[in-house]
Amino acid sequence: TDYGVGNPMNVKVEALTSVKTQLPYEYYVLPFCHKGINLKAQDALNLGEVLRGTRIYETPYKFSMSTDSTCKILCRAVYDTQELQAFALMIEEEYRVNLLLDNLPIAMPVYMSEETSEGKSTGKTTKLYQTGYPVGHAPGQEDVLPQTLKNGAKKDKSIYLFNHLRFTILYNDFHGSDKRRIVGFEVEPLSIKHTYDNMVDWDECVNELSGGRCKLNTCDAHQPVSTQSVPLVLDPQSKSQEVIWTYDVVFKSSPIRWSTRWDTYLEAADDAQVHWFSILNSFTIVLFLSGIVAMIMINTLKKDFQRYERGDVLEEGSEETGWKLVHGDVFRPPAFAGWLSVLVGTGIQLAVSVVILIVFACMGFLSPANRGALMQAMLFLFVFMGTVGGYTSSRFFRMFKFTRWRSNALWTAMLFPGIVFAIFFVLNMFIWGQKSSGAVPFGTLFALLVMWLGISVPLVLLGAFFGFRVQPIEHPVRINSIPRTIPDQPFYVSPAVTLIVGGILPFGAVFVEVFYVLSSIWLHQFYYLFGFLLLVLVILFLTCCEVALVLTYLQLCSEDYNWWWRSFFTSGSCAFYIFFYSLYYAQSKLQMARAVATMMYVSYMFITSFTFFLITGSLGFLSCFVFIRIIYAAIKID
Repeated sequence: TDYGVGNPMNVKVEALTSVKTQLPYEYYVLPFCHKGINLKAQDALNLGEVLRGTRIYETPYKFSMSTDSTCKILCRAVYDTQELQAFALMIEEEYRVNLLLDNLPIAMPVYMSEETSEGKSTGKTTKLYQTGYPVGHAPGQEDVLPQTLKNGAKKDKSIYLFNHLRFTILYNDFHGSDKRRIVGFEVEPLSIKHTYDNMVDWDECVNELSGGRCKLNTCDAHQPVSTQSVPLVLDPQSKSQEVIWTYDVVFKSSPIRWSTRWDTYLEAADDAQVHWFSILNSFTIVLFLSGIVAMIMINTLKKDFQRYERGDVLEEGSEETGWKLVHGDVFRPPAFAGWLSVLVGTGIQLAVSVVILIVFACMGFLSPANRGALMQAMLFLFVFMGTVGGYTSSRFFRMFKFTRWRSNALWTAMLFPGIVFAIFFVLNMFIWGQKSSGAVPFGTLFALLVMWLGISVPLVLLGAFFGFRVQPIEHPVRINSIPRTIPDQPFYVSPAVTLIVGGILPFGAVFVEVFYVLSSIWLHQFYYLFGFLLLVLVILFLTCCEVALVLTYLQLCSEDYNWWWRSFFTSGSCAFYIFFYSLYYAQSKLQMARAVATMMYVSYMFITSFTFFLITGSLGFLSCFVFIRIIYAAIKID
């Protein structure tokens, strides 16, 4: 938005958020000043924002472009014990206020001194942003101490309320003074025990400068608040306590261009070197595995083919060994083959959705300025990719000689969304019980149900209809009528070993990126390194496919032809590592203050890991399926 000098500016407020509880609350849950504000009027939100618990309201702060104000009175309030205790609880749980100006979130600037590789200071400082500002300060929160509380003596057991905000608004005027654009919205919160002598009509002093009828002793229009002032100590046991809310506004011209105004926010989460190191490390794993796969393909298979083709070399009575022996059983349908086709269909549907989503994000369609866009896009993509899931599932279903394609399609459409919806619904009840704005309204839940049952299910059925009409997949070799007995297996192809090995390599390739993604979600940081994420995703997919190929080949060489489910679980097992790593991450990085927060974390991480399991399992299975078809099609069977 372009502002002329003196133009009024609207400050809005998002939800109160906390890393400790992960439960967002509406701003006006606490009795902040709201004179002249319609508390029933909310900004229209997209689906992603509603699911995140965002609620946007107007605030009583009044700014005029390029008009500095010192010590403006917002309101005076007298709080009873219940209200004081509500403030104290929010402060102890480290809740932060997220104001918005021209769609930019408010931030507290943090200056970091740059260091050389030897650890010496270069004398330069980098400005980083912490989004939002704390409601107050409680004992043990030394990292959020603002200026007024840094005088060592204040490190006592008191709870302080930040009732004075010093706003700094950065703007550029490259397009003329009547077209100023906002490129930064900074705040310094202060705790000040305001005093006054004469009787003041507080209703008339709303958004007025301190002075005349509205005179405060602690500051006025010419004398800003001193950092040596007495801070406002909150007494949660008091019958009533007076709080006077005030603010300053300073406008500063800035060289930052409007198009790059988000860079300071994003730099806070930027650590490109670590990402490159992680990708090189992952790439090494992929090269190593590719080498093994190439060796199997070229050396071993070539020798095997030559040996099998020179059938005359085999002496009478000597037996063939290895994977050729199981040619009559390798395509025998496994137990629960219908369920396998359902899981593969769902996994491919999810994989296609995730790849398209990240490609769109790389192209800049889902910028952090567009709140909730990522979640909304993911939901819509999953719903519309239903045809892909239905088609894949029914192709395998028909290959296994089943005929009830409608029930297969319905299971494909219902299984994964049904599990997710059930967990989400139960969790929503608990969040609702906490009176958090993170509880999704029933109207939105109904809209999600309509998307699922009204759009996704018909699309899956449509995909399955076409998949079932296509010529079925033919096997390159005949299946024997009597199943062959499987000899004793060496330990290295036992299910336990293949699950452990199959999961650890893909997890090793992605765990650094998993750390950054978890931090952006649970520590409320911005994540925008989608290019890195796409690279890591490609590396993950390659690793899963190659690990599954190698382990399935070893299994067939040991004359064990039950590879169908094993190949799915082998590559899918990296999801177990991701789930356990997320629990370790929560234990080491997050301090959950409420049981509901822990429950929410575990539930969401279970859903994420289950998604991972279906995607990686399906890709591993498909790569093995293609590989086995190729090698058995190439040999002569008498």
